[in-house]
Amino acid sequence: MPDLNRRTLLRGAATAAGGAVLGGPFIGFVARGEAGAVGRRPAPDPTLGPVPDLRDGKVRLHLPDGFRYRSFHDTEFPVTLDDGTRLPGRHDGMGAFRGPDGTVRLVRNHEVNNPGPAFGDPVAAYDPMAQGGTTTVEVTRYGEVRRSWTSLNGTMMNCSGGRMPWGSWITCEETVNGPDVGPDFTGTSNVPLTQPHGFIYEVPADGQSDRSPVTAAGRFAHESVAYDPRGGHLYLTEDNFGFPSGFYRYTPPADPMKSGRLADGGRLQMLAVRGRRNLNLAAGQRPHATYPVQWVDIDDPAPRFPYTPGQVAPTTNDQALTYVSRQGWDRGAAYFSRLEGSAYDDGVVYFTATQGGGPAETSTGPVADGYGNGHGQVWAYDCRAQVLRLLYESPGPDVLDFPDNVTTSPRGTLVVCEDNVNDNYVRGLTPRGELFDIALNRLVSSTGADRSNDEFAGSTFSPDGHTLFVNIQASRGMTFAIWGDWSRIGV
Repeated sequence: MPDLNRRTLLRGAATAAGGAVLGGPFIGFVARGEAGAVGRRPAPDPTLGPVPDLRDGKVRLHLPDGFRYRSFHDTEFPVTLDDGTRLPGRHDGMGAFRGPDGTVRLVRNHEVNNPGPAFGDPVAAYDPMAQGGTTTVEVTRYGEVRRSWTSLNGTMMNCSGGRMPWGSWITCEETVNGPDVGPDFTGTSNVPLTQPHGFIYEVPADGQSDRSPVTAAGRFAHESVAYDPRGGHLYLTEDNFGFPSGFYRYTPPADPMKSGRLADGGRLQMLAVRGRRNLNLAAGQRPHATYPVQWVDIDDPAPRFPYTPGQVAPTTNDQALTYVSRQGWDRGAAYFSRLEGSAYDDGVVYFTATQGGGPAETSTGPVADGYGNGHGQVWAYDCRAQVLRLLYESPGPDVLDFPDNVTTSPRGTLVVCEDNVNDNYVRGLTPRGELFDIALNRLVSSTGADRSNDEFAGSTFSPDGHTLFVNIQASRGMTFAIWGDWSRIGV
């Protein structure tokens, strides 16, 4: 059994500290004031135990009593989609949409790096020598696969993204690789690539992407996006591993709620704290930290660098990775640590900083083990009030260790995926600021190897709230459908 003492109230949970009060499902954070009891356990206190996978009876997850699950598209063994595509691994960010005949349609990222032949139809690929992209699968709410196909190919390191209210998934490339950029952190040459990477792409839930990058939304290490339909802004997170990361917003030239698509040619901006030039938000924060913000323009969001085809480009990967962010830093933009998952709910964008907290870094990088010395932060940005607030900061790895992808449940609980080298959990953070366990990875490979440190990613609820879909992000990835009495455990 997992150690139940790991569930605890996060000590950095935010309450009202002046300024605008956040709306949305986390209004409980600001309503509690100083009355919240540090260390208080959630009223629903689910104990996790081994549950057999309905696919084959093997135990892959520990879940609360009464919960069930089925895994599918397990690439430990070859999986062929209905269009003849060999399914890639590295299942990552994912969005759920209504499908035909009561099914759920999942658009799923595959975070595959390094040059190589694209999966799917090479003629359709954005770059025939890039191995990432998205696949779409129609499943029942019990994880039974009905249909699947390639929906975007020829991209790289498709990490997370965001579900758009007009019926599309926006997928993000967490790289700036291209033939115009030198080798990345793996040391692999980019010479075989035919296109620049580091963009976002739209994938309609019911079909195929047109493979056209939204270049004005920036060329940087994109992680996720969240759209505010009231303000008309797309918010973007950056996971620039060894350097400070930024929180951005993109204003498209046309309203996608009317046009049904995200147009290129808009304006990209980066968050700065008013009156606090280059404030280091990656460092440990005071409880309830709250900041009024402003947005600074990025004048050159989609750089192309000089190169000679067939030769290693003179622009280094580090130079390319920071080209966009340095424009913001020069105008006072704030520093974050490795921004990853994000979710929009009722006027608020929630996002994670994987290594946020702890002592401040002494430079702006590169930092070999990642920029940031903490175990994770969750931030909330009030889109209307333009106020940023720290929801919580992990006091240590036994509480929360490296939060990554996030989603919100129909009842307002934030569902957080962990990405660390130890036990990985899916956790719930309630509107009252209490953290508890939802699922624990207990994977073992067919050869008997322990895979319990494989990360969770892509958490997303079916539109009716019945099923939580979540991925294992590994070379041998898979997807889980999990269901049970969510209200009983506070999700």
